[in-house]
Amino acid sequence: MAQRPGFLIRRLHQIHVALFQEACSAFEMTPLQYSLLSALAARGTADQTSLAADIALDRTTTTGALKRLEARRLVERPVSDDDRRARICRLTPAGAALLDKIETAAREAHRATLGNLTKTEQTAFIAMMQRIVAANSSRDGAADLSV
Repeated sequence: MAQRPGFLIRRLHQIHVALFQEACSAFEMTPLQYSLLSALAARGTADQTSLAADIALDRTTTTGALKRLEARRLVERPVSDDDRRARICRLTPAGAALLDKIETAAREAHRATLGNLTKTEQTAFIAMMQRIVAANSSRDGAADLSV
């Protein structure tokens, strides 16, 4: 198993999630929720389908996470005036403030994930991951995140 890319990628993801939760536990925020808040901060406003695409998740999972963030009053999801089937999402002031507070801890989790690599290795590893993702961007991996 130690040579199988899928196994190693899954383990690396598990390790990163554990490091993120350790670093960010005070904020009661999952990596997925952090990704959604970050994507909303970058976009300003976005429909749920665009947010799902931004973070490579299926719409159902994205919608569930957004509902939980809305219940915490970190995002707003009013129905779109242009398309009554769509919801337009945006950060609330509380969501923006929490995102600002969690940034340092989240960056620490990112650093810890790659902490056993030299700076040169980190740069190369990230570049290789980006290349693999870019080469497979037409594949819809959002439907099955368990691989």
